[in-house]
Amino acid sequence: MAADDRMEKIVSLAKRRGFIFQGSEIYGGMAGTYDYGPLGIELKNNIKALWWKRFVHDRDDMFGIDAAIIMNPKAWEASGHVSGFSDPLIECSKCKRRFRADQLENTEKCPECGGKLGEPRQFNMMFKTFVGATEDAASIAYLRPETAGGMFVNFKNVLDSLHPKLPFGLAQIGKAFRNEIAPRDYLFRLREFEQMEIEYFVHPNNWEEAFGMLQKAMLAWTEEIGLNPKHVHEHEIEKDSLAFYSKRTVDFEFDYPFGQQELYGLAYRTDYDLKNHAAASSKDLSYFDEETKERFVPHVVEPTFGVDRTVLAVLTDAYHEEEVGEETRVVLKLARAIAPYMVAILPLMKKDGMGEKAKEIFATLRKKTRVLYDESGSIGKRYRRQDEIGTPICVTVDHQTLEDGTITIRDRDTMKQERVSLAQLEAYLTA
Repeated sequence: MAADDRMEKIVSLAKRRGFIFQGSEIYGGMAGTYDYGPLGIELKNNIKALWWKRFVHDRDDMFGIDAAIIMNPKAWEASGHVSGFSDPLIECSKCKRRFRADQLENTEKCPECGGKLGEPRQFNMMFKTFVGATEDAASIAYLRPETAGGMFVNFKNVLDSLHPKLPFGLAQIGKAFRNEIAPRDYLFRLREFEQMEIEYFVHPNNWEEAFGMLQKAMLAWTEEIGLNPKHVHEHEIEKDSLAFYSKRTVDFEFDYPFGQQELYGLAYRTDYDLKNHAAASSKDLSYFDEETKERFVPHVVEPTFGVDRTVLAVLTDAYHEEEVGEETRVVLKLARAIAPYMVAILPLMKKDGMGEKAKEIFATLRKKTRVLYDESGSIGKRYRRQDEIGTPICVTVDHQTLEDGTITIRDRDTMKQERVSLAQLEAYLTA
């Protein structure tokens, strides 16, 4: 299947089945914004919940926070965002369209109208707003361009309240905003997006050990959410291409339909952030080691995970078309842990007590797992509908269920059907 066709089919399925909609669609949409529908928000929330479990709850060296989106602008001045968070922009002298310089193959002619392109100039990508009743220089604030800033400015608060020992990390899931010149490729480059980030604080001598540990954890995570290891690539960023704050960065890239692009990033930020915030705020952001009696500013290793890019990656790898007889079966082979629903309860017919029995099973299971009840249409159409939304297991209630308490379990990936007793159902779902 051609890459363009595959992307088009994924976007179509995502809209048709209630995963993702264009932002403000009834008004013609808004570039760089997408809304998550009923199934999309379930998928997204399952990814975030699994990430929080793996990187926070399952560890004893990680603490979660939820910092404000709008921060004191001095924090962004100290971090270098106000002066340096920019992309090269080129404007067409004829149609006035603006483009990212790194996305243009020809920097002389406009790709839209053929007009003459101007010289590149830096464009700050932070969204500016005003806090308070007046709109003047004193009330300028910014929507955060990343979640990391809130973790750095709360480093001292966490030290003073929990007294954690190094190494330890702060984790956060939250929205970030970037005024992208040219948002593109569906969920890949957005103006409003969500991040799952960690700032892992270490002794300066131990950053390499922490870097390696987190690198392995990130790779394991990609497999846990169902990504094909062959589609995930580690890319060591060359020294002359590193961000100004980084001494080492590894990008985890994924084979999207539009090419191999960055999915996650892992950066060694040294003590750049804490040192700058300490200088700007006149607060002591050092750490005192009680055992060695040493005081120092911790260094930081930062794993960054894009939630929306993760959603796009799992949809890409999960999307399959299979020939079954004379028809094409579309199926999302999502990992069980992140599928919107784990199981669908389907009465063969609504009459003769089958509907009532199916609803009884549904009411019991919904207390234990993510379950959907579906009685609309033929059983074949319902199977196909559940395949398209990625439900791993379908449970069919029929006449025999009423007689002997057995149900038919259908596996999404193999389409194999098996007759089991209701007493075995819960164990089957957790296998």
